Amino acid sequence: MAVSKKIKGFMQQGSWIRRMFEEGIALKQQYGEENVSDLSLGNPVVEPPRRFFEELKKVAENPASGAHRYMPNAGYVETRAAVAAPLAEETGLPFTSDHVLMTCGAGGALNVILKTLLDPGDEVIIFAPYFVEYVYYADNHGGVCKVVATDERFYPDAEGLEAAIGPASRVVLINSPNNPTGAVYDAEAVGELAEVIRLKQEEYGTEIFLVSDEPYRKILFDGAEYPHVFHHHPNSIVATSHSKDLSLAGERIGYVAINPGCPDQAELMNGLTFCNRTLGFVNAPALMQHLVSRLQTETVDAAHYQSQRDFLYNGLTEIGYSVVRPQGAFYMFPKAPIEDDAAFVDALRRHRVLVVPGRGFGTPGYFRVAYSVDDRTLERSLDGFRAAWEEAVRRR
Repeated sequence: MAVSKKIKGFMQQGSWIRRMFEEGIALKQQYGEENVSDLSLGNPVVEPPRRFFEELKKVAENPASGAHRYMPNAGYVETRAAVAAPLAEETGLPFTSDHVLMTCGAGGALNVILKTLLDPGDEVIIFAPYFVEYVYYADNHGGVCKVVATDERFYPDAEGLEAAIGPASRVVLINSPNNPTGAVYDAEAVGELAEVIRLKQEEYGTEIFLVSDEPYRKILFDGAEYPHVFHHHPNSIVATSHSKDLSLAGERIGYVAINPGCPDQAELMNGLTFCNRTLGFVNAPALMQHLVSRLQTETVDAAHYQSQRDFLYNGLTEIGYSVVRPQGAFYMFPKAPIEDDAAFVDALRRHRVLVVPGRGFGTPGYFRVAYSVDDRTLERSLDGFRAAWEEAVRRR
């Protein structure tokens, strides 16, 4: 057997997105790409800001000596300082380069954080629906995920968190704007979670970290504001990337930011830097570090994704779907019109629309739509959504 039993089991459990991707390839070969609406993969459709290409050209035409050599494992000091500056301005907290670690995307950031914090058997509390990789990231470092439900808005349930936290709980991991729902947690919701964590730390005499996964932080709709976790819990850490706000998903550039108010910040940064090296990431890509240090005030136009959100939300609700209106990111999580979400996703596939069943995110009965696609693909999808809905209604 070439693959361990454990990994084979994980592959079977967490392969929904891969399966839909493969289904998409087959459908496009059969019917032509222009006749298939593939809404299964959250791949940014907006191109990077113009300034990215301008700065890339400058770096290429005026290379600095030693720009591609080894660097400190935490990343270039000037890049980390460039990241820290807007964080300090936004939060009013004294962020410096000493609070930032450059990483290989948000996935790399989360693995570095969990490797640093977890002992074998420690619990990572996550909220369903969740990004499926969280389960595997925790397992990578000996942790165990404990899942807590969300409410009807897909907001974290503070009472559920209180019941879930025990003496082995080490991390509470949140994701806002959320994948797969597009929910954006407000300051009140984050504050409630932080208060539960504080009380449970006192009860058990333990240290619990609030980790915020926020690569969609700058993709907000309807004038929404983002409440930084740093204001709510001293042991708070952010993992993020420029995959979405600069549309650089393929470049794998992100960072970890720790709360300047963290009591053990120096030890924590040393641990993060050590794990960045020993996990094999070593450091974030040099070229991208040089570039993003010049782009911290840039972002893609979120209005494009808001327009896509509005079109799809209006179209689906007009058909009859029950949908919580997303506040950010570029995902929607409608309720399936039948109990079996996988069966309904298969019905959509027969109408050449590809989405991912909610069970792939720990929440059966729903399905995820990624609307980060071109306008024609989104417009074409409504015919398939309508046909699948009408079939489901007739069979009730």
